[in-house]
Amino acid sequence: MIHTFVQWLLDTIGAMGYPGILILMAMESSIIPVPSELVMPPAGYLAYQGKMNMPLAILCGTLGSLIGAYANYFASHYLGRPLIIKYGKYVLIPPEKFEKVERFFLRHGEISTFIGRLLPVVRHLISIPAGLSGMNHLKFSLYTLLGAGIWCTILTLIGYAIGGNQQLIMQYSNQALMVVLLFSIALVAAYVWYHRRNAGKA
Repeated sequence: MIHTFVQWLLDTIGAMGYPGILILMAMESSIIPVPSELVMPPAGYLAYQGKMNMPLAILCGTLGSLIGAYANYFASHYLGRPLIIKYGKYVLIPPEKFEKVERFFLRHGEISTFIGRLLPVVRHLISIPAGLSGMNHLKFSLYTLLGAGIWCTILTLIGYAIGGNQQLIMQYSNQALMVVLLFSIALVAAYVWYHRRNAGKA
């Protein structure tokens, strides 16, 4: 069953090529549930077979992630923000609470965006507070590309490394996710410690 499904993914991505990777990852990065774990490892496996160029596949996946992230960013900024400001008080988001969230994200948006791109579920949603707060486009693009690039590279390398053992794709993807999760926790802890130390000195 798993072998058949993975083979279908390989055939689909192989037929769609690099534009297919870009489109699927743009969908994954927005609100459409297309797991990146089902897109990038097959691309890596196709690179192992010599049917794709691995750096180009990673680039397409990363750019697709940025496109999907910006879809959420603009939707939340131009649609969600006016609605929250006007009607937020009716759903327990009064203006003063929204301002606090906005200030927090403007202050810590870089680390939030970067780590958010590495985590499941969060990577689909992290662009929304960025858009609501009007996060700087250069910073948003940079940290989105950095986080998405790391994750796409990890998944593609998994697909490349396992070679013909197609059934191991999800297993190794889950293990990689645990490593990334531990890394994210350590990074957040270091970030909090750094800011608290500077606040203490001040």
